[in-house]
Amino acid sequence: MGGTPAVEALDVAVYTVPTDGPEADGTLAWDSTTMVPVEARSDGAAGTGWTYGPPACASVVGDQLAGIVVGREAFDVAGAFHEMVAAVRNAGRPGIAGYAISAVDTALWDLKARLLGLPLHRLLGAVHHEVPLYGSGGFTTYDSARLREQLSAWTDAGMPRVKIKIGESSGTRVERDLARIEEARAVIGPDVELFVDANGAYGRKQAVRVMEAAGRCDVRWFEEPVSSDDLEGMRAVRGAVRADVAAGEYGYDLTYFRRMCASGAVDCLQADVTRCGGITEWLRIAAVAAAHHLDLSGHCAPHLHAHVAAAVPNLRHLEWFHDHVRIEQMFFDGVLDPAGGTVRPDPDAAGNGLTLRRDAAERYRRDRR
Repeated sequence: MGGTPAVEALDVAVYTVPTDGPEADGTLAWDSTTMVPVEARSDGAAGTGWTYGPPACASVVGDQLAGIVVGREAFDVAGAFHEMVAAVRNAGRPGIAGYAISAVDTALWDLKARLLGLPLHRLLGAVHHEVPLYGSGGFTTYDSARLREQLSAWTDAGMPRVKIKIGESSGTRVERDLARIEEARAVIGPDVELFVDANGAYGRKQAVRVMEAAGRCDVRWFEEPVSSDDLEGMRAVRGAVRADVAAGEYGYDLTYFRRMCASGAVDCLQADVTRCGGITEWLRIAAVAAAHHLDLSGHCAPHLHAHVAAAVPNLRHLEWFHDHVRIEQMFFDGVLDPAGGTVRPDPDAAGNGLTLRRDAAERYRRDRR
C-alpha cells in the first residue's frame, strides 16, 4: 500500500447539549447529552466519527490514541484499531477508553471512504438498501401529554415500532409502568409494535410479573428486563415471557458479546458502535451473533450506525433515539429521513454523507483542545 496518504491530524472536541426536558429511565436521570466528535484528516479529506460519553473521552483520544493514528496510512483502519486496543490495556478498555477508540475508528472509516470517493456503506459492502428503525424515547419523566405527543409524531411519520422506558425509580413504581404501557398501546393502535426498556431495573420474577400484567398490550421487545450483567436472570426471563428479550448496549469487546450470545440470554443482540470499538468491532460482533443464529440491533447514534447496519446481513433494526437524533440533526448537514420507518444511506455522498455544521455546534462546545 505504498504511496497511500497518511493520517495528518486527529482533532477532538467536546459538545454538551441540554435535553429538551427532564429525562430518566429505570435507573438513571439526566439533563444533558455530551458528544465527543473526532475528525481524522488526510490529503485534503476529513473523516468524522463520534461517541456519546464523558469529556474525559477527549483526553484519551488526545493523550493515548492520536500518537498511534497520526502518521499511519489512512487505509490501515484495522491496524490502527488493533494498536489502539493494545495501547489502553492498563487504562482499561471498557468504559471511557472504549468510547474513545470507537470515536476514532468511526472517523477513520469515514476518512477511508472519502479518500476513495465511496459512500461508506458501499465500502463496507451493503446488503440492505434501507435500514429499519424504531422510535425510541418515552422517558419515565414524561407526563401523559408529552408521551402522547412523541408517540403520535413517530406513528404519523410511519414508524412501525416504538419504544418507551419503564422500570421507573429502580422498579419501584410498577403500577405507573403498567399504566404507561397501556397508554402507549392506546396511542399507537394495534398495528404498531410496542417495545419497552427497563434498563435493568427489575428483579427476575418481577420482570416476568410485569409482562404478565401487560399481556393484553402485546409487548414485542423487552430490553434489559434485569441487569445485563445477570445473564442467568435474563435467560430465565427470556424463557418465561412472550416478548423478545434484548441486551448488549454496554458491551465493549468481542468476548462480552460472545458470552452473552452463548448464554442464551437474548433473542436479539444489541451493540453500540460508539462504545464497542467502532465499525471494526461492530462488524465482528455481527458475525458472532450470526454464528449463534441471532439478529443484531443498533443501539442509539442512528447516523453513525446507518452505513454499517446496511452492511450486516443479520440486522434487525436501528434505534431512532430521541436525544441523539435531536443532536445529530442540529449538528450535521446530510441527515437521513426516517419517514416510513426506514433510512437509506445516501448512495452518492462519500463517506457517511454528513458535514459538521460548526456554527451550530460551537455554542455547545466545552473544550478548546
